[in-house]
This record gives sequence, structure tokens and C-alpha cells, in this order.
Amino acid sequence: MSILLANAAFGDAPNLWPLPPACTPHELWLRAVAAGGQGRYGNAIADLDGLCRTQRGGPLVSLAHSTRASFLRQLGWHDRARGLDGRALALAGSDQEAGADALIGLAADALGVGRFAASATALQRAAELVTGSRLPVRLAWVSAELAMARGQGATAVGHAERAVELAAPLGSARHAVKSDVIKAAALCSAGDTEGSRRVADTALQDAGRLGMVSLCWALACLLADIGSMAQTAAEVLRIRNECAATVRRRGGDLAER
Repeated sequence: MSILLANAAFGDAPNLWPLPPACTPHELWLRAVAAGGQGRYGNAIADLDGLCRTQRGGPLVSLAHSTRASFLRQLGWHDRARGLDGRALALAGSDQEAGADALIGLAADALGVGRFAASATALQRAAELVTGSRLPVRLAWVSAELAMARGQGATAVGHAERAVELAAPLGSARHAVKSDVIKAAALCSAGDTEGSRRVADTALQDAGRLGMVSLCWALACLLADIGSMAQTAAEVLRIRNECAATVRRRGGDLAER
């Protein structure tokens, strides 16, 4: 089962549903990651709660808190996510993966509420711990988001393009599509509206095909602002509204945009 769950969470089957049962705490975490990618927040949080009931602490519980915080950010609640990421950092101990994950989360939380210096500091600390293949992509995402928030469009595009390059060999459909989402937003911030539309339109097709409802919603929000070359304005709004309704139906408390 772990192979199926790993493929759903970090591989080429992000739309696998129903997900197979989890037999270990690590598999509960994989299930939660996979369910969250589909916008099934109620299912994902139930699995994270189950994991935390069976584990007293350590890196896996740290990752569980970081994952739950990421769900809150996806739904627009950066202020609520901060406490979870703080607990994740405390639980990480000497584990570099968990520590870097928590610090990247804290950086994203800070920039979401306008604390740009704190975000940059957290990213610098995370960069010293980043290992493996997944975390460099996340570091590039949040670095791009911070540059966008600071009005540094060209820098944001550079980080976003790095994320796309790093995600390409991973075999993770979710990381690849999310990197394209970040790139579309970065191009928009740099004034390349046509390029942003082109990337966002393609990413919206990919996210829809792969069942990534939350990413579909984010892309539809962007395209509602800048216009789509593939969909009418009415179609984009329909997609945005349907995705928002699906997220709420699946247990997500989506903040008003």
C-alpha cells in the first residue's frame, strides 16, 4: 500500500481515489498529503489527527503539523498556520528535513501577513537545512512568493523557473503543476501577462485532469484577473466557483478572497 500512497502523494497518481488504507503512521501522513492535494481537507485532517494520536513526537509528527499548516495557507489562513509551523519546528529536533519543512512554512506564513523580513530570515535558515529532492522545490516556491510580495518581479520569475527545473526530474505531478502555478503568478508580477496566461492556461488543464482542485481554484483566481486565452471569462468564473464549492464540501474552510 505504501507504494500506492507514495505515488498519490509525491508521484504520478495524484488523483487516486479512494486512497488505500494506511497501515503505519508514515502511511497516514502520505494519505493526508495525497488527500490534501485533491482538496479533500476533511479526510486529510482526520488522517493527521490519527497520526498524532499514535505518535508522541518526533520528525513525523513535525511533518504532520507542517502539512496541516500548509492546508491552512492553501485556504488563505496564514495567521492560523503560524502556530502549527512553530510546533513543527520545535518537534523537528535535529531532523533536517522536518526542520527545513517547518522553516519554509514559517517563511510562507510570515510573508502572507506582510512580515517580509521575518520571511526572508526563515528562508535563509531553511536553506542551511534543505536536503533531498522535494524541499529545494518548496524553498524556490516560497522564495518566488516573497519576491512577488516585495514587488521584485524579475527575481520572482528566476526563483519560479528554478522550481520548474527542480520539479521536472522528481516524477511528482503535484510539484510540477504547483511550480507552474508559481511561475504563472511570477510572470504576472513581472508584467508578462501574456506569458502568465499561457502558463496558467496549460497548468489549469493539467490540474483539472489530475484532480488538483485547490490548484485549479488558485489558477482560476489568477485567470479571472488577467483573462484566459483558452476559456471565456464566464467559464473561468464557473471553474473558480465550482472549485471553491468543492473545497468547502470536502471540509475546507476557504477564506474569502
